[in-house]
Amino acid sequence: MKHIYTLIIICLTFGNVFGQIHNIDRKRLIDSEMKAASKSSLDVNVNPNTLNYDLQYVRLDLDLDPNQQFVSGTVTSHFKMLQNSNNIYFDLADNLAVSNVKYHGQNLTFQQLNTDEIKINFLSSLTAQTLDSLSITYSGIPDASSSAFVANSTSEGNPILATLSEPFGAKEWWPTKQSMNDKIEKLDIKITTPAQYTVGSNGKLMSETILGNGRKLTYWQTNYPIPAYLFALGISNYTKINSTITTTGSSFPFLNYVYPGFDTPSTRNNLNWTADSMQTFENYFGLYPFRNEKYGHMQFNWGGGMEHSTMTSMGSFGQGLIAHELAHQWFGDKLTCGAWNDIWLNEGFATMGEYVVFEKLLYTPVQFQNYLVSEMNYITSDPGGSVYIPDSDLNFYRIFDDRLSYTKGGYALRMIKWIIGDDQFYAMLKAYQNNPAFAYNYVKTPDFQNFLSTYTGRDFSGFFNDWIYGQGYPTYQIRWTQSSTTNKLTFLVGQTTSSSTVSFFKMPLPIKVSGSGGQTACFVLDHNSNNQYFTQDVGFTVTSVAFNYENQIITKGSTVVRDNNLAVNDINKEKPNIYPNPAKSFIKIAGLEKSADYEVFSIDGKLIKKGTTNPNSEINISTLVKGTYVLKFNNQSIKIIKE
Repeated sequence: MKHIYTLIIICLTFGNVFGQIHNIDRKRLIDSEMKAASKSSLDVNVNPNTLNYDLQYVRLDLDLDPNQQFVSGTVTSHFKMLQNSNNIYFDLADNLAVSNVKYHGQNLTFQQLNTDEIKINFLSSLTAQTLDSLSITYSGIPDASSSAFVANSTSEGNPILATLSEPFGAKEWWPTKQSMNDKIEKLDIKITTPAQYTVGSNGKLMSETILGNGRKLTYWQTNYPIPAYLFALGISNYTKINSTITTTGSSFPFLNYVYPGFDTPSTRNNLNWTADSMQTFENYFGLYPFRNEKYGHMQFNWGGGMEHSTMTSMGSFGQGLIAHELAHQWFGDKLTCGAWNDIWLNEGFATMGEYVVFEKLLYTPVQFQNYLVSEMNYITSDPGGSVYIPDSDLNFYRIFDDRLSYTKGGYALRMIKWIIGDDQFYAMLKAYQNNPAFAYNYVKTPDFQNFLSTYTGRDFSGFFNDWIYGQGYPTYQIRWTQSSTTNKLTFLVGQTTSSSTVSFFKMPLPIKVSGSGGQTACFVLDHNSNNQYFTQDVGFTVTSVAFNYENQIITKGSTVVRDNNLAVNDINKEKPNIYPNPAKSFIKIAGLEKSADYEVFSIDGKLIKKGTTNPNSEINISTLVKGTYVLKFNNQSIKIIKE
């Protein structure tokens, strides 16, 4: 989902708090959305009252007019009870009035709660593993301030009704189950409107039927599992631009509903380009996940896009936006983050999809490298912030933090690609997509981490602790020299970190050297500890050393300096070492040549203690409570454990 800026934007500049111009997706800066998220004490990821059933099939029969902020109709839900129960709950905003609940032709009693729920009471207890159904008839004016359901907006005087339910808005306009643990296996979407309007939605268009009295019934159906927030509608007097996408792997309808004023050669050119992006993603991610139904776009009045399954809602039709939302069909729609804490599994992966298209289709190598520099500058414009969202920070604005959920998440995947290589990375993505535990299901960060480690045979726990759960970035100090007799290179690599939450980023470092005769060589320094020495044999005289030459890893302010005073023999010098560690009362820094200032931080970055130590003195930690701390000295950061 690309950030959408509405209502209160005055200006937007590169590097501001809300994100970069080139990566603007979707961010509705509306206080009511926050209120909706905190209206009750319910977890935004899971409503525990809905855990006793599996929602399997839903039929929506709704009456809508794009001129009116109003919804009415009946939603029939088929579900399987997971335990014996006398009642069932659905998520539904309390400003929408339920008129009746039918169960096998009988009326059931119900209560609408101020927690945005409807509690429905069965005549007798339903038994576990029983497949059953009920119908809820309701009507009302959805809260337009949350932007989940907005009608009576216009384009060139033409009325528009559009929905956008991510993350918490589905209940604002239809009774459903919002918990991030249950996808609906099938949707029948039957929408009655004034006859002059076209309805866009998920799945396959089954029929459009003129009913008489100026009314039309549009019937869509999707048979792919879908979370509540990805069901969407667009209703207006659209121009239909329909065709077929054919790739080497599949062929399926390509339906595009655009405002008449946007039916221009530029729009059509970019829509046609979607097929190129689709082919590229099939090459690198696997077959388009919804090819038995369609792909397409329906225009709406927000400024970015939203990856509604099979039919993305679009504010405009730029190629970067098209690519981002198309990548979501694999990452976000087929595989959906299992909690909003894990939104980077949607947005970071879609940003990575942008990188693929920019590198393979749209940019020259120089343009792509310049783009990566801008991405890295954005990521490192703030010294902190984790890709994964901790529970203490889980809210609407943090979910759609462009710098962290999108850009740093996407760049973390680029670094994984650097670590394991392009071929294995893209093979891994295809296997990840097709894993039966994940396909058309929910995925959380530990699921992806474990899959990645198992698939590659590498332990990625340290990487995830640093780059996904940890904060900040490293700055490297690289010194090098070359033997005049053997041409052997010697490197000394130091590292400082921008956040005390990560004491050291263990990463393979990309190095490229150039020679006096035009020679070049690339190699990797496996950086496992601070102030680490490396030697490298080369067959020519080196005149320059380039670090991170293709922007493979995130860093800021790193330096590369030739130091002719650096000798190969320095490798054998004793390096500072902390002992004992763990410790109960005292620690000592062995290998110091002179006095050094030190600081002790708690694991969350609070300064606990500071002072000066020398080669013969000890640091008293007896007053610290048991736990893990970070000791900083001489531009080094080392974790210590107080027993």
